[in-house]
Amino acid sequence: MMEFKSNKGIFQQIADSICERILLGELAPEDKVQSVRQLASQLGVNQNTIMRTFLELQHSNIVENRRGIGYFVTKDAPDTIREMRKEEFTKDILPGFLQQVKLLRITKTELEPLFNQLKENEDENK
Repeated sequence: MMEFKSNKGIFQQIADSICERILLGELAPEDKVQSVRQLASQLGVNQNTIMRTFLELQHSNIVENRRGIGYFVTKDAPDTIREMRKEEFTKDILPGFLQQVKLLRITKTELEPLFNQLKENEDENK
């Protein structure tokens, strides 16, 4: 069962979780997503909450409803999610990060090994 936090609506947290699964490759483009009933039961939430999640994901072109069959991941979902998250990161997280770098007087030289480590991890996962 998912542990919900109070800073975001439950439907948004579920949508974030589905997006995370898509980015991790657990759900590939054209894969069928669990049904509303299955997901509601698994997460212990109301089916209306799951419907709201799917409507939000559908509105963002991350899933599509195939009438009578269910919801499926769109072919462009991974790219769409990355773009949305980059925008969110740039708007919501990066300014605070840069402010902390400035306040703590962290130099480019001090940050460089961290970015190099990210690059190494990225290369290993290819």
